[in-house]
Amino acid sequence: MRRAFARSAETLGATVTGPEVWGWHGRTLSARAQYPDLRACWLRLLSAPEDKAAGKIWEGNREAAALFDGRIRKPLLYDTTQSSSDGYAYRAELHQYIAEPVFSAGPVLRTDPNPPAKWWESLCTDLEYVSGIPTDRVAVRQEWVDRTVPRFLHMPGPRITDWKTAHGDLHTANLTSLTPYLLDWEGFGLAPAAYDAAMLLAYSLLVPAFAHRVRDAFPVLKTESGRVAQVIVITELLQSASRGDHLELVPGLRTLASELS
Repeated sequence: MRRAFARSAETLGATVTGPEVWGWHGRTLSARAQYPDLRACWLRLLSAPEDKAAGKIWEGNREAAALFDGRIRKPLLYDTTQSSSDGYAYRAELHQYIAEPVFSAGPVLRTDPNPPAKWWESLCTDLEYVSGIPTDRVAVRQEWVDRTVPRFLHMPGPRITDWKTAHGDLHTANLTSLTPYLLDWEGFGLAPAAYDAAMLLAYSLLVPAFAHRVRDAFPVLKTESGRVAQVIVITELLQSASRGDHLELVPGLRTLASELS
């Protein structure tokens, strides 16, 4: 990864100036960089076995840039390059550098950031714009819902009847603290209406005050579409917890599931 990162920086004409930032399970490597014409940038390298270097995650940031750059508050994508070595493919992306901090180092929120009303207004406006943009990308599949909800919640998988385009991974590690900018678009696509709001709520359950404000900001969570989205997000996070991720969320997820049933 480090060798591929250095090669990609050279190809893009960028000079790395910041410390390494590793992504989930070492799948990505990023750092602040300097670009002659664009000044401070963010260089991100995504890796995958060559036979799996395609599809939704691989193309996500590039496709999101085509639809949303300059239209909502997200980092611009300036340039990309792709290479392969020793059976692995690498996609390097040079993004606009956003100096604002994010609210949490990981997806699970642990302290209340208490953003102002204008922060919520901006977030809701951008998510509303995203929801109205057509796409053939799919973030959640009905077949997965039918198969997985009964396994983890012992109830039939709900039928998704209201589909909207979603960011797909909305939590406070992907939201900056001032504007906010929405980061990391590799998983965007069609999902049940209220999916982004449900995701933000689920990852905030350890901080009840913030979770309450999520509910206030997104009244759709109180509708049947919102209930469906929450059931699906709870199932996703319980499945992830079964693999060892964010176990601290499980009690709250179980409680929320009981309230929705």
